[in-house]
Amino acid sequence: MTVLQNKIDFAVVFTVNKANPNGDPLNGNRPRQDFNGHGEISDVAIKRKLRNRLQDEGEAILVQSDERRSDAYRSIKDRVESIDELKKLLSKSKATGADEQSAEAIACSTWYDVRAFGQVFAFKGAKMSIGVRGPVSIHTATSIEPVDVTSMQITKSVNSVTNEKDPSQKTSDTMGMKHRVDFGVYVFFGSINPQLAERTGFTKEDAEKLRKALTSLFANDASSARPDGSMEVNKVFWWEHNSKLGQYSSAAVHRSISVQRVKDGYPMSIENYSISAQPLEGLELEEYDGI
Repeated sequence: MTVLQNKIDFAVVFTVNKANPNGDPLNGNRPRQDFNGHGEISDVAIKRKLRNRLQDEGEAILVQSDERRSDAYRSIKDRVESIDELKKLLSKSKATGADEQSAEAIACSTWYDVRAFGQVFAFKGAKMSIGVRGPVSIHTATSIEPVDVTSMQITKSVNSVTNEKDPSQKTSDTMGMKHRVDFGVYVFFGSINPQLAERTGFTKEDAEKLRKALTSLFANDASSARPDGSMEVNKVFWWEHNSKLGQYSSAAVHRSISVQRVKDGYPMSIENYSISAQPLEGLELEEYDGI
């Protein structure tokens, strides 16, 4: 496998239709919005979906959701300590720079998400703490236009607790709220840094796996808040530069993407929008449809 040698930039355009793409726990789990009303999805939420997709494809993932565990370990610490050599290095009382590099190399070679996104290894009782800086960086996703958030009150048909005085009465825990974005077109950007890829061992093959995961980002991600089909990847743009530094800055590459509404109408759909990328001289663009 060949370690990535050239800088890569990418962009993903997707739609949200009557779903809650990323609830804010500090705001009653309402969909995230900025002060101008534009919808937002955190980079952490996007990385979670990427980890899930890569795990579905058989990649070893360190930071797993508990409900999607592919092993018997309930915590990151337990998963790390299952690697005997890594456990020994992290427990050394007098660790050298070579020990830290060895621990980093073991972690990066073992788990895809460590060599892609990085990870901090700092556990209670461990003598050595290390931080791995990953080559893949991802921006917060933001909607093209302000989004409308609809809230609805919901009830349960079965009580969790019986009212002993009057069993026929519903208890106070039978009411709740559910929030959704009616419709929104979102965009997020990302980059892969070849200098950091050299350190973590992130390969061209790893980059290709990431690209494929981006096209199917919302597959196997259905929930009550995000029913199947309510979130769809529409376009993935992929630029591979001809050098480590790149012919253009990431900001210039990301600015080349244009998503504009070209017509009104209901129901709203991606057909109401024009998605295009301005050509950049000497930089080849690969364009993929979502799966």
